[in-house]
Formats: sequence, structure tokens, C-alpha cells
Amino acid sequence: MHVVVNAAMSADGKLSTRRREQVTLSGDADFERVDELRASVDAVMVGVGTVLADDPSLTLDDSGHVAAREERGESPHPARVVADSHARTPPDARLLDGAAETYVLVAEAEPVEHRESLEAAGATVVVAGENRVDLPSALDALESRGVDRLMVEGGGELIFSLFAEELVDELSVFVAPQLIGGRDAPTLADGDGFVAEFPTFELTGVDRLDDGVLLAYDCR
Repeated sequence: MHVVVNAAMSADGKLSTRRREQVTLSGDADFERVDELRASVDAVMVGVGTVLADDPSLTLDDSGHVAAREERGESPHPARVVADSHARTPPDARLLDGAAETYVLVAEAEPVEHRESLEAAGATVVVAGENRVDLPSALDALESRGVDRLMVEGGGELIFSLFAEELVDELSVFVAPQLIGGRDAPTLADGDGFVAEFPTFELTGVDRLDDGVLLAYDCR
């Protein structure tokens, strides 16, 4: 599976404020780029924290991208994936609206009734890992279901975990001309952090978008 992490952050590396509220960091040019990237993948993945904070739909905005996917014999929208060890995704979340298949990755220890509640809401539940989602196993399970290209949109805990497991192939980051600050504000890669053997990447592109900068890296 080819995994692309895509994110927008402030100039000081924050994804949101300390209140973890949704913050608009990108302009029209980057929104269009992200929609095009979504249209090129089989699934879009977020962590449950992003679902609880933003309630995203993760569907395509451009009808032209939808039509192009259908012409290729693909579903109108890529599948949605939520890394949700404890099955906290609300049954009325927007990404369970039926517009595309939605996979919710949960841990085996989570009660069966929680999984059944998600399935009743329209999710396809994938069990991977005992007490928390085992990402390598989860991605293998998604690949067996036809997900060859996966786009990850956050948040910082999930992104860190994917890098820690060496599962990321590409990283694209839009750096906005804004400062957020705050020691408790989420960053591009949260989690435990690295203390040795830091991941390093090859810079493959630098482009100006509106008043921000898009950085592209090869992570392999």
C-alpha cells in the first residue's frame, strides 16, 4: 500500500489551537489541490480525534473529480477510514452518511455492542490489535479490501504513529502564514515523539500557494 500524509499547519507547526477547534489554514488553491489528491486515492484516513473535533465528510467537492472517478469505473468518492481504537465515532457522524464506504478500525478489546452500533450506523468495522489499533495489520486488512493508495489527513497522534511504524511513503505539508502557538496545541506529529533515530526525508518539491508554501517529501 502507498500511504500519503497530507496536512496543513501554521508557521509554527500547529494543526489547530489548544482548544482543538477547527482552524482554516489553507486558501482556495490548497483546497483545490487537496480535493484533487483525494480524487486520486482509494481511501482517506483520519483519527477519531479529528472526527470528534471537526465532523468531516471526507468527500470530494469538485463534481468534475467525481465524474472522472466514475468514468474510470471507481466509486464517486474514495472510501473513508477512521482509526478509532475505542469505537468513539458517533453514529451520526457525517462520514457515515452513506456517500462512500466507511471503515472504522477498532481494537479487539472494545465491546462487541460498540462495534455493532457502528455497523448499524453503516460502518464496516475492521478489528486490528488487542487494546489499540495495530496499524500495520489494519493497513493490510484495508489493502485486502482494495485500498492500494491511502491518503491520511490527521490528526497528529495518527500521523506520528504511522511514521513510528515506518508506514508513510509521501508527506505533503501546506505551511500557512499564521502563528497559533500554545504548548498544548496539536502539532503535525504528536504522540510520544522521537528521541533517537529521527525520520528524515527527501525534499521533492517547494511551491507557493496563495501566501503559503507547499512542501513535498519522499519518506522512503
